[in-house]
Amino acid sequence: MNKSELVHSVAEKIDIPKATAAKAVDAIIDSIKESLTEGDPVTLIGFGTFSVRDRAARTGRNPKTGDPIEIKEAKVPIFKPGKALKEAVDS
Repeated sequence: MNKSELVHSVAEKIDIPKATAAKAVDAIIDSIKESLTEGDPVTLIGFGTFSVRDRAARTGRNPKTGDPIEIKEAKVPIFKPGKALKEAVDS
């Protein structure tokens, strides 16, 4: 499912216009993004937790030449699914 399909699904489920559903989906995504940018995790009970983790600097390889390259440390977003989501997907 892509974003437009998600908007369509939300619009149908709660019987609102697609434009309103698109604004709601965008607002949710923006809120999650802002929270993660500030370093705060976002926990949705039954769904999962979005958070930010530090990834250490490391040495990698250029796949074309095989030469070693330095990869900088970075902050990366992660998602940990909740129990209810795991069970729903597993069934």
